[in-house]
Amino acid sequence: MIKASVIGAGWYAAENHIPTLAHRADVTLDGVCRLGAADLAKVKDAFGFAFASEDHRDILDRRPDIVVVSSPHRLHHAHVHDALDAGAHVLCEKPMTVDPAEAWDLVAHAKRLGRHLLIANGYQYLPHLDSIRARLAAGVIGRIEHITCTFVSATRPVFEGSTGFARWQTTMFRPDTMTWQDPAGGGGFAYGQMSHSIALMLWLTGLAPETVAARSTGTGAVDLADAVAIGFAGGATAALGGAAGMPEGQRALLRLIITGSAGVMTLEFDRDEAAIHTATGVERLAIAPGDWIYTCTGPINALVDLAQGRGENRTPAAVGAATVSVLAAMRRSAQAGGAVQALAA
Repeated sequence: MIKASVIGAGWYAAENHIPTLAHRADVTLDGVCRLGAADLAKVKDAFGFAFASEDHRDILDRRPDIVVVSSPHRLHHAHVHDALDAGAHVLCEKPMTVDPAEAWDLVAHAKRLGRHLLIANGYQYLPHLDSIRARLAAGVIGRIEHITCTFVSATRPVFEGSTGFARWQTTMFRPDTMTWQDPAGGGGFAYGQMSHSIALMLWLTGLAPETVAARSTGTGAVDLADAVAIGFAGGATAALGGAAGMPEGQRALLRLIITGSAGVMTLEFDRDEAAIHTATGVERLAIAPGDWIYTCTGPINALVDLAQGRGENRTPAAVGAATVSVLAAMRRSAQAGGAVQALAA
């Protein structure tokens, strides 16, 4: 049995993370933490946690085996650091942190302590992604030279206005507006959504980003659309775009074109389609309808499995930290009118 605790039991934790843990017969829900005594009691009673506190240190004193950190982004570093110190394997919500230095500090800290640290990027756990990554690493399209990535999601109500998603009217909790609308706290489309597409791109290709140039647009304090050029170690390039433009209730559009020295791979997540184009012809991969509908149960299940000594971490902290480094460079570049920014060492 794995003893699990949750720090930051807000909207998404109550909708995804905690139900996924509760569904497993090999997990005991031990400690839960969030601010607000009434809301804390509500989530404790709804899921049957053994213990609850508004102070995360109280639940860590109970020495859980795993901890899910789903608090506001600016608190991730302190909460993950403390959970690792308590001996737990940890899943951290994306973005991993706002500050790249804090993210890389957590990578090093988890390594020192011999603990697993995962980031809540669900795309990497969808069917076929592990074999696609392996084929890219084996050179199915040769040396990767360029990537085009587009991500358009139905998130505009999250990043502007006070209403949020219509479905929040019936969920246990709704996020505090400033969690997603404060630029200093990681608000906006880049941190909130491109943290998915960038992490997926980096994990699939294994490329190391070095430089970033970006432009952003928005109607308020945060970005709603972004265009990014990335230069990688070894000379490969990428063109990324994204916007909070899909109407609510419709599936996000996520597409990657990965161009190599010997072919091209196309991945269309919104269509459940993938193909490899080489000199011998076109191979269409067997992606079943619905296979690539987004879900974030994979990282939670992987956290439990890894704590039991099995499974695979497809959302490693190093990819999460590299993603934060790209996001921070994007913000600096956009503020500087698109000037090229080097990633911090």
